[in-house]
Amino acid sequence: MKQLTAATRARYFRRQLVNRVMGGLCIAAAGVGLILLALILWMLFSNGLAGLTLDTFTKPMSQPGSGGGLANAIIGSLLQVGVGAMIGAPLGMMVGVYLSEVGKESRFASIVRFVNDILLSAPSVLIGLFVYQIAVLPFGGFSGVAGSIALALIAMPIVARTTEDILRLVPQAYRDGAIALGSRENEVVGKVVLPAAFGGILTGILLAIARIAGETAPLLFTSLGNDIWSTDMTQPMASLPMAIVRYSNTPYPEWVALAWTGAMLITVGVLVLNIASRFSYAAVAGKQGG
Repeated sequence: MKQLTAATRARYFRRQLVNRVMGGLCIAAAGVGLILLALILWMLFSNGLAGLTLDTFTKPMSQPGSGGGLANAIIGSLLQVGVGAMIGAPLGMMVGVYLSEVGKESRFASIVRFVNDILLSAPSVLIGLFVYQIAVLPFGGFSGVAGSIALALIAMPIVARTTEDILRLVPQAYRDGAIALGSRENEVVGKVVLPAAFGGILTGILLAIARIAGETAPLLFTSLGNDIWSTDMTQPMASLPMAIVRYSNTPYPEWVALAWTGAMLITVGVLVLNIASRFSYAAVAGKQGG
């Protein structure tokens, strides 16, 4: 009995040692990640704040030495990301609802889920080339609409996967209770399941917007960019990612400073969207819990 007790103690202490070592490694890895993130943010802000002036938000892109800004690129990004989100988010939600509530484990639903997974991992440059073939060449030119379509195709699978996962977390008792009260299937989904999962779905939409806000490759083949004020979605349209690519590869200090400023603005925007998604989910979850 004493030998068995000693062996048991030895295993216990060995497990504790392994647990502490692995816990320390995890903390160290997290620390390295935080340090790298802090260095990236420091580099962005230290270089980007130098070009942050009133002209950045009030003047369009122009030739070096003329005091240009990024106003048209900022407006172009907001328009294209906004339209892309308005196209991709509803489509993604409908796909997620179908996979979770209608198709479930059917053969067609499995195919849709497989295709959605492929879109999730597909390089954005391929999506840009695809939209170039279907929305640029047939209409004879680049346009903000084509850029928005490309961004929508990137956002849609993210929203679809998030919606499906969140809807599956809604307790089955919610559905059974609504059906027992005489609700039809569409009423169960629209009035019970979706409101219960609203916080998670909203989080997925915000994360999808954060993802497409910094995409460059799809816009290179679709909206291309320009140097003038333009809100016409049927014409080539400027964007912050394209402005960063253009300005960062020049020998002009003024343009390089604007490139850093554009990168900082995108980073801040993505950070704000991520924080907003967490707060929105926490707020909705707290309201439902209360």
